Amino acid sequence: MARRLLTFLILFSAFLLASCSGGQDDGAATGAAGGTESRVRMAVTVDPDGLDPHMSASASTFQVTSSIYETLVTVDEQGNIIPSLAESWTVAGDGMSITFSLRPGALFSNGNKCDARAVAASFQRLLSESVRSQDYAFISSVEVVDDTTVRFNFGQLNVVALSTFAYPWAAVVDTSCADDLRTSPVGSGPYMLSSWIPQQSLVLSRNPNWNGECGIDQVEFVMMPDMTGQVTALRNGQVDIILITGDLVGQFEDDARFTVNALAGNGLQLMAMNNASAGLDDVRVRQAINYAVDKDAVIEAVWWGYGEKIGSHFPVVLSEYIDMNDLYPYDPQRARQLLAEAGYGEGELTLRMYLPRSYQEYVNAGQVIAAQLEEAGINVEIQIVEWATWLSDIYNGRQYDLTVVGHTGRLDAYSLLARYRSTAAENYFNYSNDVVDALLDQYNTTVDDAARMEIAHRLQEILAREVPALYIQDPIQIYVTTSRLEGFSVFPINIFKFNEMNFV
Repeated sequence: MARRLLTFLILFSAFLLASCSGGQDDGAATGAAGGTESRVRMAVTVDPDGLDPHMSASASTFQVTSSIYETLVTVDEQGNIIPSLAESWTVAGDGMSITFSLRPGALFSNGNKCDARAVAASFQRLLSESVRSQDYAFISSVEVVDDTTVRFNFGQLNVVALSTFAYPWAAVVDTSCADDLRTSPVGSGPYMLSSWIPQQSLVLSRNPNWNGECGIDQVEFVMMPDMTGQVTALRNGQVDIILITGDLVGQFEDDARFTVNALAGNGLQLMAMNNASAGLDDVRVRQAINYAVDKDAVIEAVWWGYGEKIGSHFPVVLSEYIDMNDLYPYDPQRARQLLAEAGYGEGELTLRMYLPRSYQEYVNAGQVIAAQLEEAGINVEIQIVEWATWLSDIYNGRQYDLTVVGHTGRLDAYSLLARYRSTAAENYFNYSNDVVDALLDQYNTTVDDAARMEIAHRLQEILAREVPALYIQDPIQIYVTTSRLEGFSVFPINIFKFNEMNFV
């Protein structure tokens, strides 16, 4: 009896492990674009911080997980909402619910059903445990109508609710495997995890339970923090996609072996300021910093001119954008006057700047900005930290004065600006403004498009005047691919659709 019980427990344990393995396949395709299977290799600078989309705020994570998991809806290159796991949807007349009709027969990579119950369970987890649960606080309940129909009821009107279901952190996960998703992801997307050697490579293979388009059999993310190494690897056929800086464009634009894709980004790069730090809690000091920095010189020195200067937390590609660049022209003398008004003489204010080692462009930008601030009489102590430390101590712990970083795009003004709400978990600026809080509430309940546009303009103006950050630019992304790769696109949220690519 004991032996049979032991055998049962062993078999049951093996079943549980298999059910949460994601159906991983350790087989390897041969060649960057050749052999019996097609494999596209993309060079990346940092590892993802795990593969659980509900528990990450890192763009490096979403670049990978967007191929493993599906969201209910997704976007095309222009930012239009299109079907994904949901084939169609209906917004209630009063805007207080959305009903999604799911793709029949959808399965997770481990063979479990990805039906309405799975979607409901995934969102219950997102609402209760995720780092972005506050973004979905407008959802009051999730209702399973039938196997392929799920309804989201809202406790408050949210006029941009549909777009929130497209972001990669709203991915549908198999909650029966929730404890293991960080290293053993289970989704219903076109790919599943095949292997992951931290700091070396991460390989995705086709999900056998995926019935959609899939022109590429395997995707490999190759960790290459050095740009020179990435360029060499592309030229040698070791990788197929790299992201380059503007100074390298000339090496590829007249070479038929490669395609240069210079695309306007839906994002922004800034120097965040901790508004709770001594000195930076005075708006005059923050304004002085904005006068002290020559943004054009920073963009030219660090990004070789490939970027659109901005004056508020808003990318130029969105329709609500207004130009606030004239508010703080480069004026070091005015910067010194404001510092004096705030009680700081030459060299009397010292600020700590933390820069993420894995992102050389932010390190470079921080060093250029620090030199300009010192010319205006502000001392800057630079410390370069690992990405994991930046996430834990700077972004989450808010233990800093200054830091340079980028933010991924959003599809609507509210999702973009909600991080400035006084109580927002993403408000690592420690910025607080009752008027901004009220405007955000108003935006999210205003049905009229023109009225929402006006609110978005007012929010940009307030941020431009109070400058909780030094807003630098909306970056232009420059990807170089092998010319044999077709279908490569950049989307207005930080995802790639490798299944829509193919080699010719």
